[in-house]
Amino acid sequence: MNNLELSEREKSILRYVIHQYILTANPVGSRNISKKYDVGFSPATIRNVMADLEDSGLLGHPHTSAGRVPTDQGYRFYVDSLMGVPKLPITEKRAAESALNSSSHNTDDIIKATSTILSNITNQLACITYPQLSDSILEKIQIVKLSTTKILVVVSVLSGLVKTITLEMRSNFGQSDLTNIQRALNQRLAGLKFSEIRETIVERFQSIYATQYKPIIRVFLDSVDRIFNDKTENKSVVTGTKNILTQPEFEELEKFQGIIELVEDRDVIVHLMNDSILLDKKNVNVKIGSENLEEKFISYSLVTKKYNVGEAVGSVGIIGPKRMEYSKVIATVEYIAELLTKNLN
Repeated sequence: MNNLELSEREKSILRYVIHQYILTANPVGSRNISKKYDVGFSPATIRNVMADLEDSGLLGHPHTSAGRVPTDQGYRFYVDSLMGVPKLPITEKRAAESALNSSSHNTDDIIKATSTILSNITNQLACITYPQLSDSILEKIQIVKLSTTKILVVVSVLSGLVKTITLEMRSNFGQSDLTNIQRALNQRLAGLKFSEIRETIVERFQSIYATQYKPIIRVFLDSVDRIFNDKTENKSVVTGTKNILTQPEFEELEKFQGIIELVEDRDVIVHLMNDSILLDKKNVNVKIGSENLEEKFISYSLVTKKYNVGEAVGSVGIIGPKRMEYSKVIATVEYIAELLTKNLN
């Protein structure tokens, strides 16, 4: 749709129709544009231009109204060509920084606080997926004896993230034995990606498998997927349900139920968000309505941006009606992603 060529008059009218529809959620008529904006055209001229924009697929015409509404293609043209440079006011930037600084330094708390900030600024549904550790590099492993049959494995990655796992042992090893195993693990695995560890751990421990440490080495080999798989891959924080339900789109019971079902289906949200940041790793990615292949999302827009924690990557996103203030949402998502990267590294 970016290849569609519009005259300056058509661009101007399309921009005003979208601005007015975003503001009011009501179909926009030619007289409304003539009165509200200083366009320099008569209502008749505006009406003719709007008809041409409808023929081009950029505006729609609801049967119950004489006004027009933007189509998915119209929103896409607006975002790509008419919107201008997204900017977030410095006051909201400072408010976001202050709110984040007042939270704890725990990863969970930072992500939860950031999601709340994002939803409050945009008044939409915010979602942040946890950083995926598959490409993260192991810094060290620590083993702590909890009882005669239980050990706590503490896994640290270079980005600073830490995960802990409790493992069961059939044999009773002393802390000195566990320290030796810990040393062997770090000598063979530190500096490797999680994916490399999963693929090569068996061959890396063949030389000591036949020693007295075989029972505990067996425990680690059997638990490699638990220890070095990314259990946060589908973990996410979703906030702002109350915000989005205030939007006029959800006054109808059917649409209200639809957004509630969407919020409850976290797996679909996480899947789409992670897919979207793979498509555009550097910039904010915007998917509008039918551009979302998942049927549940065709009534919404999804705005996402990746954030980094060392080598690990997560996503920051906004889900809302197609009638959203794209410039502000895009600027907010971009800034929050940068802020999250800064605070988690």
